[in-house]
Amino acid sequence: MKVVMVCSGGMSSAIVVKAILKEAEKQQFDLEMIAVGSGEIENILKTSAYDLLLVAPQVKHQYATFEGYANEAGVPIDKVEPMGYTPLGAPKTLIQIKKYNK
Repeated sequence: MKVVMVCSGGMSSAIVVKAILKEAEKQQFDLEMIAVGSGEIENILKTSAYDLLLVAPQVKHQYATFEGYANEAGVPIDKVEPMGYTPLGAPKTLIQIKKYNK
């Protein structure tokens, strides 16, 4: 499964993504995941195929904009819960991701 997470600059999300990938490996769940900044997401969705777009809590106010990009690309979109947006919250966010697994 391929997931992209959008945050303000991609830095804090990179830490969360690393923890989610570690949890996915532990659970033997096939996951590719990257973190990108809000300025990159439109281009990323146009040039690569993803199964899910996750929106980090700090950019949830831009959800409608991201939803437009996701709808254009045919990609489901969801908000990451604040409690899931920490390295310790990785198992919770992985459960959320798995709901979109085809």
